[in-house]
Amino acid sequence: MKWSLLELNKYKDKPCEFSETLDLKESLIQRDNLILDVSPVKVTGILTVGKDEYLIHYKIDVIVTVPSSRSLTPVPLALTINVDELFMTSEQYQRKDERLPEEEIILLEKPTIDLDESVEDNILLSIPLQVLSEEEQDSQDMPKGDDWEVLSEETYLQKRQEEAQQITDPRLAKLSELFSETPDESDEQ
Repeated sequence: MKWSLLELNKYKDKPCEFSETLDLKESLIQRDNLILDVSPVKVTGILTVGKDEYLIHYKIDVIVTVPSSRSLTPVPLALTINVDELFMTSEQYQRKDERLPEEEIILLEKPTIDLDESVEDNILLSIPLQVLSEEEQDSQDMPKGDDWEVLSEETYLQKRQEEAQQITDPRLAKLSELFSETPDESDEQ
């Protein structure tokens, strides 16, 4: 869904409300090869036209299927994303209010606002790095193989403490006493 800036001029007095169902599956899969499936994207929101900006507030409801970060099994993620975006033309940007942070402004390169592109970007940004299936979340078992295993940070620290507290071989106990002396103690004797 796209709006031309000329078309949006008729919404200066009242906001433009929209409710759309977008099919972005193909373009999202092309942009991120880890995405396995995408449901139709439901988008509802408003677009307000100000003197110096175009402000869009909308809500995205979508189910994105991605592989588990542990076992690579497909995991459907239900995402609900609220988005506020501020668009400006280059002329509006030149006379912008200095209190507006530059990183919050999207500069329009064309005389159109593309909702599809904005929705895609926000969906991709909302996919978490670590995705676990329900079984993996409920289970404390970590993946392991013949000569390797994944440990939680707590388990790793606990194993290190246990290794440090292991009793020294009695045959080497006398040697460890030599190294435990500080240089000052050896000078006094």
